[in-house]
Amino acid sequence: MMDGASGNIPEYGVGELGGAIKRTLESAFGRIRVRGEMTEVKPYSSGHVYLSLKDGQAKVEAVVWKGTVPRVGLKPENGVEVIATGRISTYADRSKYQLIIERLEYAGEGALLKRIEMLRQRLQEEGLFERRRPLPLLPEVIGVVTSESGAVIQDIRTTLARRFPRRVILWPVQVQGAAAAEQVAAAIRGFSLLAAGGAVPRPDVIIVARGGGSLEDLMAFNEEAVVRAAAECTIPLISAVGHETDTTLIDFAADRRAPTPTAAAEMAVPSRDEMAAGLAQLGARLKGRADSCLGDARLRLRVAGRGLPDLPSLVSNARQRLDERAERLDGALPRFLDGRRLVLSRLAGALRHPREVIAAKRGTLGETAGKLHAAWGQAHQRRCSAPAIQRLSPAPIQARLRAGHDRLRDLGARLEALGSDGRPGREARARLEALSAALEAVSYNSVLRRGFALVQRAGGAAVTEAAALKRGEKLTLVFADGSATVREESDRQGRLF
Repeated sequence: MMDGASGNIPEYGVGELGGAIKRTLESAFGRIRVRGEMTEVKPYSSGHVYLSLKDGQAKVEAVVWKGTVPRVGLKPENGVEVIATGRISTYADRSKYQLIIERLEYAGEGALLKRIEMLRQRLQEEGLFERRRPLPLLPEVIGVVTSESGAVIQDIRTTLARRFPRRVILWPVQVQGAAAAEQVAAAIRGFSLLAAGGAVPRPDVIIVARGGGSLEDLMAFNEEAVVRAAAECTIPLISAVGHETDTTLIDFAADRRAPTPTAAAEMAVPSRDEMAAGLAQLGARLKGRADSCLGDARLRLRVAGRGLPDLPSLVSNARQRLDERAERLDGALPRFLDGRRLVLSRLAGALRHPREVIAAKRGTLGETAGKLHAAWGQAHQRRCSAPAIQRLSPAPIQARLRAGHDRLRDLGARLEALGSDGRPGREARARLEALSAALEAVSYNSVLRRGFALVQRAGGAAVTEAAALKRGEKLTLVFADGSATVREESDRQGRLF
């Protein structure tokens, strides 16, 4: 009965189960918007950004792929509450689901104001808001940092023409979006680096301007890069971002704050006539229309892509596995080195210290030298007690010499093992050399080198008396450098050889 019941349950491979779960999640949720606080933000060298979104009840892991980072809408930061737009997918290798983020938006003004206030306090502690320089009374050149297509530059030019015509140099930038802060900071530094009398005139005053908008629209002027560029600028700077009620961090770093771009132009030059304010948000409308067109195109692309293999998911999983392996590889080498050090420390504990080895060799050498002295004394006594001709007998002397040389070689090898550069080794070698010289001095070879000869019969026996010789007997005369054979003959005056 159990076998019949199990036969009705479908059987999946692990990979098939992961694919089925992935398809179920993606088809059930599609594109979603998730609100939460960003945490565990970790950019990888591959360009991907991994993070988590959390609230008071739960936490979900998320990823921003490398190609999406430039257009995601804002820079991921820990502690910022956002609304993330994307889709739910799975990472089968780790059996987890994650949110693939396509766009990030600040979750209301409360989250933005909290982030702005934290940055303001930190920059104020550094002293970036303490500078206030006077503006020139009548500047010759006015630099303007704003959008080329917006109405802000036109208002400034019109106001300047109505109040007091001056030369205007525009540095066009984006005033809204992910790239706006970087472009505004670069424009301020660019004006500050212009040399006086160069091909491009150096402005006497700079106006950083943008029309009104929501707090999200003005966030580019609350970025740290823009505030630092304004504080470091060597030219007096007027900030004119938003309307009179709008306050951004660049206002604290500027030398003057104008409630509107028109008021900034009026503040930069002496007053003539009042200017009718009419600002249009062409840039915002164009951006909204472009976003709408892109959304429609993405929708059509997703519909067409349903009939194709899910190649992006395969590539994304491979990328994520590569990031994970790279992270594990970074820690593998230190762990390997730690293991080698542990093995080395264990082996080092089992080795004897060189001092112990040298001390043992010294003791052995001393004991051998003592035995050599005792043997030498006994041999010397035996030689002194025996007849002189017996001491000169070559066979026993040669045997003793060979034994002495063998012992000297053995002692020399032991001495080399102790280390020829050490002081004990030098002293032992000197002692052995002295013993070798003494042994050589009493050998019969040294007697022969002084002009004596050893007389031997054919059998090798030494002849000690002339009366023991027989006429015609063959004899061998042993000299220091060789031997010669002679015959004994007698005459009236004695025996000759």
